[in-house]
Amino acid sequence: MSTDYQRAREELGRKLRGLRIENPDGRLTGTQLAQRLGWPQSKVSKLENGRQTPTDDDLRAWADAVGQPMAFAELRARLRGFESHIRSWRRQLAAGHRPVQETWNTLVAESRILHMWENNLVNGMLQTAEYARYVFERYTDLRCSPRDMDEAVRARMQRQEWLYRPGKRLNLLMWEGALWAQVCPPGVLVAQLDRLLGVVGMDTVHLGIVPLDAALRIPPGNPFSILDERLVVVEDWHAELWLDDAETIALYRRVWDTFAESAVYGAEAQQVIARVRRGIKV
Repeated sequence: MSTDYQRAREELGRKLRGLRIENPDGRLTGTQLAQRLGWPQSKVSKLENGRQTPTDDDLRAWADAVGQPMAFAELRARLRGFESHIRSWRRQLAAGHRPVQETWNTLVAESRILHMWENNLVNGMLQTAEYARYVFERYTDLRCSPRDMDEAVRARMQRQEWLYRPGKRLNLLMWEGALWAQVCPPGVLVAQLDRLLGVVGMDTVHLGIVPLDAALRIPPGNPFSILDERLVVVEDWHAELWLDDAETIALYRRVWDTFAESAVYGAEAQQVIARVRRGIKV
């Protein structure tokens, strides 16, 4: 867990403890508050010491129980302030993949220009429905989340309508290794590669492929997306990182530009994709 995230969680815990102590009807002990809330005393302790992240419902119940319901707005704002940076998959996927895809649909719909780096899989903006279904199945199995593949696929396909709207621009770089990743049956992967061959040259898509034998100035790192130079979303195994400070956004843009120097485009990109396609044994 990042130091900044933990520090913010501990600060929220101190605020909760202060509200408990300053209860208008007299100071409450942690045990007394737990009894009012119907919680284990250990939950009160974990929240106050920054060892557990509260939900909105937890914060509202706390504010009401200590006789200070007006404090909920500030508590919620504090929670949003640090949760917006680290969005754990465990919490995001509690209701399945569809809500996550719908959040992304909103993010993309509000954006005009996307810069994306993908080194693990074919990027979701260009996935076929069948390829996407297998990707969701793999992550569902890994994270033991609800199996809502049909709804998730529909949401992801809906997002791709953005590609056909005037004034939009997808600047996508993919490492050749992502094209080889057989997270689906070979026939599905071949169809996915055919889809990529077809988008080369689209007015709204600038696709670059970084060949496996290309010289890299920096390691491949993690996949990330830059949305209109206002937000960077980085994907890791435990969470998505949403980063919105100007210095960090500028850093990721430099990373993207560095990868772009190693990429090939147009006919050369098609040659790399076609070479991978020929290498897939159906």
